[in-house]
Amino acid sequence: MTVPPALLVLEDGRAFRGEAFGAIGQTVGEAVFNTGMTGYQETLTDPSYASQVVVMTAPQIGNTGMNDEDGESAQIQVAGFVVRDPSPRPSNWRSQRSLESDLVAAGVVGISGIDTRALTRHLRERGAMRVGVSSLTADIGGLLAAVRAAPQMAGSDLASGVSTKQRYVVPALGRIRYRVAALDLGIKTMTPHRMAQRGIEVEAHPARTTAEGLLAGSPDGVFISNGPGDPATADYAVEAVRGVLDAGVPLFGICFGNQILGRALGLSTYKLRYGHHGINLPVLDRATGKVEVTAHNHGFAIQAPEGSGPAQPFTADDRPPPFDTPYGPAQISHVCLNDGVAEGLNCLAAQAFSVQYHPEAAAGPHDADYLFDRFVELMGAS
Repeated sequence: MTVPPALLVLEDGRAFRGEAFGAIGQTVGEAVFNTGMTGYQETLTDPSYASQVVVMTAPQIGNTGMNDEDGESAQIQVAGFVVRDPSPRPSNWRSQRSLESDLVAAGVVGISGIDTRALTRHLRERGAMRVGVSSLTADIGGLLAAVRAAPQMAGSDLASGVSTKQRYVVPALGRIRYRVAALDLGIKTMTPHRMAQRGIEVEAHPARTTAEGLLAGSPDGVFISNGPGDPATADYAVEAVRGVLDAGVPLFGICFGNQILGRALGLSTYKLRYGHHGINLPVLDRATGKVEVTAHNHGFAIQAPEGSGPAQPFTADDRPPPFDTPYGPAQISHVCLNDGVAEGLNCLAAQAFSVQYHPEAAAGPHDADYLFDRFVELMGAS
């Protein structure tokens, strides 16, 4: 069987030719690279990747196939998929079908057989940018025009588009210890599961739910989830978080939720040059000096106030000085050791904290799993 040719064109004109992988068609989105050597099913189904074309840096993808248990949502969420060497057949006892068959079924356009190392180096040097992938045309100029006409990630409100349309409940495993209202900005399946393992019943709410809606059932805590897009567009979520802070209810946020808490505290956000996407990023807990290997997926970050950010070089004695917010003093609690990006917030007066990375981390690592226990402790002390 002859595989149709495919074309990838970046918005700066750099082009790569390869073979079609997945559905036949054309797609545009923001090009980002993911450094994970495993967990591609979780990546593909993570709502935080909406409108993004994901480039996998590991050379061979698809070895373990796909199954019905590991998805982080009900469908593949990426706008496109780029791999160097797709496995010709899966080999894993849990595999139920091939990666490409799921891409075809979901209508996800991809490309294989290109130099993903060169593409990744280009994105690192030039920054994340729009990209097009097509198995319908070989015309670089035509695809480039479509890419440049596509919307930028900055300024895009995507969270409300991937959020649940109606409330639903994930029951606790065993006895119910606490009840949590979760603002779904693109929540991953594993997140409420991690809380359910700790006896927490989670009620997920649509992205535009107000503070009154989140607090209507008198939950023991509120969770703000991960999600896609520009946090500067999500004023609705910021107002909801401010209402929760005003009510004094314990609050925990991850990823997009960290950015939303930051905005609620008065901080600004900015777009990273090429983002953090992978499962092997080192983060320093500035309170303990412990370094965690963590999973990330974000293209934006909070801007640390002057004087409250990390010191250079990083040491175990790098204690975070507090900064003032409308809700009392807060700290930049965690920092990425690769580039110094602020990776967490801790409110010293309000009952709220957040991290920029993913403590639920499927397929791993699990260094930050303890943060769910910290949320439990915060609810127990309130």
